[in-house]
Amino acid sequence: MAVHFHEEDLPEGVLTEGPVAVDTETMGLVTGRDRLCLVQISDGGSEEHLVRFNPDSAYVAPNLARVLADPARLKLFHFARFDLAAIEHYLGVTAAPVYCTKIASKLVRTYTDRHGLKNLVEELLGISLSKQQQSSDWGAGEISEAQREYAASDVRYLHRLREELDRRLLREGRSELAQACFDFLPTRARLDRLGWAEQDIFAHL
Repeated sequence: MAVHFHEEDLPEGVLTEGPVAVDTETMGLVTGRDRLCLVQISDGGSEEHLVRFNPDSAYVAPNLARVLADPARLKLFHFARFDLAAIEHYLGVTAAPVYCTKIASKLVRTYTDRHGLKNLVEELLGISLSKQQQSSDWGAGEISEAQREYAASDVRYLHRLREELDRRLLREGRSELAQACFDFLPTRARLDRLGWAEQDIFAHL
């Protein structure tokens, strides 16, 4: 696998047609406070692309934004709810249509409460992922090789996970339910961003 590192935007023409796996790294978990530092993207081939945004970034990334906003490209995420909010807040685009491996896992792996990416990759693909860099400083002036490899691994397996999860969704008769959840995700992320992250607006009270 080759990991390519870019500053402020994705070079034009580096991705093939079709679905792309996407992930983000931020300074923390509060979207408006904790800036977007890195966007990882892969077309499912032998390369991953990392786009780093600096502290003074204007987040003007037309090539990356074009891919994320393309209605003809499915975007694969793990826990899309968070990434979609960060992408919309900082890059100003709605990354849709969406597929979320975490939601798919929760719909078909009801025999466990372990739905992290590491758990999924290990059970479904037989590959062990390192999460050592998960809480590292993504805003640092230099992104280490270990950080780059960690970030790349977060998108490296999403295409294969989708294939296996789709088989299980079909087997359990939950494909349509999953699709309805995926379709709602951009709205769910927008609600989070606008202040309804903790409140269930569908609840009676």
